[in-house]
Amino acid sequence: MASKASEMPVSDDIQYIRLYIPRQVYLHGYVAPFLIFYMIWLYVWLVMYGVQEYFEAGLIAVAGIGILQILTCLSCFWSVHVRCALTCKSVLDVHQATVAKVVPTPNNGYPEIVKIHHDKDEDSNRSIIWFSFQKTKYLYDAEEKKQFHSVPFPVDRKMHFYKNWKGFNEVHEIEHTNRIFGDNKLELIVPEFSELFKERATAPFFVFQVFCVALWCLDEYWYYSIFTLAMLVMFEATLVQQQLRNLREIRNMGSKPYMINVFRQRKWRLISSSELVPGDICSIVRYSDDRTIPCDMLLLRGPCIVDEAMLTGESVPQMKEPVEDIEDSIYLDPTQHSKLHILFGGTKVVQHTPPPKNSNGIRSSDNGCIAYVLRTGFHTSQGKLLRTILYGVKRVTANNLETFCFILFLLIFAIAAAAYVWIKGTEDPSRNRYKLFLECTFILTSVVPPELPIELSLAVNSSLMSLIKLGIYCTEPFRIPFAGKIDVCCFDKTGTLTSDNLIVTGIAGLKEGCKLTEISEAPMETLRILGTCHSLAKLDETFVGDPLEKAALKAIDWSFTKDDVAIPRKGFRQTLRIVHRFHFSSVLKRMSVICSMQTPQSSISNYIVTTKGAPEILKRMFKEVPKDYDSVHEEMARKGARILALGYKEIGELTSVQLREMTREQAENELIFAGFVVISCPLKYDSKAVIKDLKHSSHHLIMITGDSALTACHVAKELEIVTKPTLILKKTNNDDWLWQSIDRTINLPLMEVEKRNEFVSKYCLCVTGEGLPEIIATKTSKGKRTLFETLLPFIQVFARMAPKQKEIVITTLRERGFITLMCGDGTNDVGALKHANVGVALLTHAPQPKAATKFELSGKDLPVRSKYLVTRSPLSNQNQKMTSTKSVAKLLKDIDEGDQPSVVKLGDASIASPFTFKFSSTICTTHIIRQGRCTLVTTLQMFKILALNALVLAYSQSVLYLDGIKFSDSQATLQGVLLAGCFLFISRSKPLHTLSKQRPLPNIFNTYTILTVLSQFFVHFTCLVYLVQEAKALVPPREEKFVNLDAKFEPNLINSVVYLISITLQISTFAVNHRGHPFMASLTENKPLLYSILLSSTVIGLIAVGLAPELSYQFEIVEIPVELRNKLASVLVADFILAYVLDSCCQWLLGEAKLKCN
Repeated sequence: MASKASEMPVSDDIQYIRLYIPRQVYLHGYVAPFLIFYMIWLYVWLVMYGVQEYFEAGLIAVAGIGILQILTCLSCFWSVHVRCALTCKSVLDVHQATVAKVVPTPNNGYPEIVKIHHDKDEDSNRSIIWFSFQKTKYLYDAEEKKQFHSVPFPVDRKMHFYKNWKGFNEVHEIEHTNRIFGDNKLELIVPEFSELFKERATAPFFVFQVFCVALWCLDEYWYYSIFTLAMLVMFEATLVQQQLRNLREIRNMGSKPYMINVFRQRKWRLISSSELVPGDICSIVRYSDDRTIPCDMLLLRGPCIVDEAMLTGESVPQMKEPVEDIEDSIYLDPTQHSKLHILFGGTKVVQHTPPPKNSNGIRSSDNGCIAYVLRTGFHTSQGKLLRTILYGVKRVTANNLETFCFILFLLIFAIAAAAYVWIKGTEDPSRNRYKLFLECTFILTSVVPPELPIELSLAVNSSLMSLIKLGIYCTEPFRIPFAGKIDVCCFDKTGTLTSDNLIVTGIAGLKEGCKLTEISEAPMETLRILGTCHSLAKLDETFVGDPLEKAALKAIDWSFTKDDVAIPRKGFRQTLRIVHRFHFSSVLKRMSVICSMQTPQSSISNYIVTTKGAPEILKRMFKEVPKDYDSVHEEMARKGARILALGYKEIGELTSVQLREMTREQAENELIFAGFVVISCPLKYDSKAVIKDLKHSSHHLIMITGDSALTACHVAKELEIVTKPTLILKKTNNDDWLWQSIDRTINLPLMEVEKRNEFVSKYCLCVTGEGLPEIIATKTSKGKRTLFETLLPFIQVFARMAPKQKEIVITTLRERGFITLMCGDGTNDVGALKHANVGVALLTHAPQPKAATKFELSGKDLPVRSKYLVTRSPLSNQNQKMTSTKSVAKLLKDIDEGDQPSVVKLGDASIASPFTFKFSSTICTTHIIRQGRCTLVTTLQMFKILALNALVLAYSQSVLYLDGIKFSDSQATLQGVLLAGCFLFISRSKPLHTLSKQRPLPNIFNTYTILTVLSQFFVHFTCLVYLVQEAKALVPPREEKFVNLDAKFEPNLINSVVYLISITLQISTFAVNHRGHPFMASLTENKPLLYSILLSSTVIGLIAVGLAPELSYQFEIVEIPVELRNKLASVLVADFILAYVLDSCCQWLLGEAKLKCN
């Protein structure tokens, strides 16, 4: 395998793979090199410098090498790339390799090292090389591509192959197929507690926290260190228990094996569904219990109705048709045929019809439908959804790159402070260098708050829980922060913005002009088309299928039986039986049906073809086209109606052979025009309000629909997506393209849009699916971009779009740097939903939330259950102490209950998109954006607070430490308790009910954040220095030149003043930097945080003014002179006001993000 080939994309889930051979342990990068380092240093220490003279320096160096070796070893756990570099040798020949590094595509899990299996094919004696990654098997193609590929399931053969396949005849064929594809099991092995705990215990932040504990032990804080370590272990153990519960829940989601009829070795046999392999012929029947379809299958013979709620979340059953009537030469396309012909694993059969007794082909002994097994195990659609839930994102965090940069930013200040301590500290020749080095290490570690990883996941987890309570389920939590940055909101029209409660208003085109013919007055030919040209199925006493077709059948008042027989309820009782359907295709934009027509007085059946579809498509299929054809359907479309052209053709008597051999092209020509059916599509009750909210909150709005341009433009105007005259890109008779207004009064050349600013200030643009390839292919006069890329931000309506074209629009928006939301249903919009930054699938047939509630949230609607561990006091020295055992234990329990969001279950999530709303209302988009903005702002304020505390901490542990200022155990404990409440509630603000026009800043690193942090730190630093100097003036100067840093703590005025200043500054930091409106609840509305700040301030105030002498004694605070006390109070109030003013000014000048326009 070539080096470049090994890094080629393998599939949609794998970015690249590399091949390796493991080295011997002694050759690992964390063993051999460090043995050399140890020997070199021992030689230098023992021989060149001497142990006695440099005893401490020697031990520090040995400890440094040891720590580096431990970190190098641990980095193999943290990074697969580092593990491969240090423990493996890269090879190019796949036959030599024993392991492979598999790197998935972004957001599809984490890289892994997997074992490469080398097997022998017993039949051909060829080598079979494969590996398994994320429950998916990959084979090596040694003959053609020379690279790994996913197991090739039989999903792309011609229909002739499937129709004539008779199952496996020989046992060795079954065994060979099983060796390739494996068993049909959705089996998840839940790891042991110790295995998961080891994974968490070797995580970087946990190791860092343990390292801090070790440092505290070296400084003789044994009790605090042991207690902290116990709390860390308890915390991680709690999370591991939650993870185990989630994994067990996911394991129980898969289908359970059961006995199923399979045609093997020329007869029907009962085998376990777990033994199914691709190529098996199965009998599918309706089960009375909870048994579901065991894998993905192609329906060969006999129709059935399937409940796909467990897969798509859609509660309305779907009709499935066999492929026996599809032409033999057509290739199976899972994306195109999945909706109609493929039975998905995990779905449930609610009705099946056995194949006719007089038909050819295999019939099962239990009268079931005949199906061909396509995909098994985790390769099925159900398996893919489970893999998304299982591997999509393991940990819910904010932007890790920004987090890393944030730590590096703080590290700059920590390095400066540590350097200051070392330089100044070494001026005293008698000072213990070991203690000094330990203090410098403390400073460097203090800038990384131990609560940081919990803080990062807290905001996202809170939003996840809140969305679930609103009926919004998310399978990819990393997308929640994207929701706060959205620039463009795209909507499908039919079933998304408009209601499914369609109304047939009449038939146009039968009278002169645009006059409508009432349904009751429509000719029988038109009624026959509406009564037969559909894909409805009868389930019990209800119809299942397209809402438009149900509305049409209801309007003409015809009945329809399970045998596909349509009968008028009134008038002439003529029976029509559907014998063959050419199903609707979003690419062809039409549907046709062949049906037999029989009157009660005659036994002879005559056949007719009934067709409906887009007017522009059917126009070329009619034998004669009315003169006002275009003007009629365009005028009706301008009024916002949905228009379908109707046509029919009488073909007389046909033999069964002629009927079977009739192609779609033969059926759909020389049609007779039978009018336009006019269907009104009322807007959903909340569509206008949602669009208004999104416009007001600074978002671009785009409609992408498969409906006609005129209808789409009318709906867009009604919703105020477009507010200016709309120009539609149209093709003239001369094959030229021009921009034409809806009333055809304005006609502008295609390239007129190059005057972009002038053009878009006057008009809104609409592009059709026909015009899209043209503007994609047309370059601007400058030649740098295509016309499509240039105009994209200003095209607000895309009409007559095929599913693939919707994908193109979304992907191009993303390539242009727009954060995009797509909202639609989970069928035609799957590609667009998957490619959007935030894809939201509505359950189109689900009930809408009641208009009275409008899903508005009260304060009790979103109880945020996420909580986290008591944090380490940011300003405390290395001698900070534990909070009470009781408080921490309670918080641990709260974490167990709330910090981990519920596992998204099958039936809640749709395979279509990352977000699924259990209703059909677009109100969910505003909920998701509000939560996204709240998450963004919460993360930003967390970083601001942590940064300020870390900067103040760096100063206190350096300059003040050298002056002998440090805190007692009791002071550190009080500080931890008071700040714990603030840290606990800072992330619990709920988003506001309405979206603001102002947009939040999308990133942590921006001018506003850096400026406000540095300016606030300067204010705090100035106040701290001034008050320390004032306190020193009241204390007799020390006699010795250097302070004894190892002396036992004794309360004094300077210590008490610094302690009160530091804790007050930290509390005020929470109050100043809480963002509040317009994105989240204000400080006064976040009662827990408000009360926590007030309580902390009250306690510190009582101690400062001397009104609580018992507290002062308990926490070793000396009495402060009245004059200094007044200065202290004045300066701290001034500090709070100045910090607040500075932050407000920075926020006013720089705190608002601008909507991206081009």
